[in-house]
Amino acid sequence: MFGSKLFSKEIEPACAYCRFGFATADGQLVLCERKGVCQPYDSCRKFRYAPLKRVPKRPPALPQYDPSDFQL
Repeated sequence: MFGSKLFSKEIEPACAYCRFGFATADGQLVLCERKGVCQPYDSCRKFRYAPLKRVPKRPPALPQYDPSDFQL
């Protein structure tokens, strides 16, 4: 559990998943308690990571196979 990416220091700071930021109704902007209205990819010195706000990237789609791929 210590190597978890949810709590890693390698995550880039962004207002989209900051403790002080809240998404607007349209999802295009973030309302920050500290800075006001800002872009989701912005960040400031008051950034505090909130792992439940972060939406992980989707895994890549599996390739489509046909029966000829499995014939010898």
